[in-house]
Amino acid sequence: MTSPSENLTPMSHAAQNRCFGCGKANPTGLNLEFLLAEDQSVVCNAIVPDTFEGPVGYVHGGIIATLLDEAMSKAVRARGIIAMTRNMEVDYQRPVPSLATIRLEARVVRSEGRKHYTEATILDSRGKTLATSKALFIQIFPI
Repeated sequence: MTSPSENLTPMSHAAQNRCFGCGKANPTGLNLEFLLAEDQSVVCNAIVPDTFEGPVGYVHGGIIATLLDEAMSKAVRARGIIAMTRNMEVDYQRPVPSLATIRLEARVVRSEGRKHYTEATILDSRGKTLATSKALFIQIFPI
């Protein structure tokens, strides 16, 4: 699903990261691995286990939202910004199969001060859009 012509760089995460989406230290999480594109968008090729199904053979809608949220969060993080989701809209266009390779793509479309507007897409192995999302992330400043 990733073209050899794509110039993608792995994004690094802390070894003890327990994030449900990308944390290597979370054995029950999704363990997503994101790659950074030259245009600062992010990409992730993933296979969602059937333990995260809703209907048999398909990913639960809440997990689909989580995938999109995680991808958009990484697009913001790729700019060196820590931010939290303020609001998010999901368009479930087609069922997302479990146990099949999918591709997540996300980007920041604009920033205004602490506000970062993002978009994400889930594609199947043929490039067909399965779900899309838009969200607003607000930058935070950790204590």
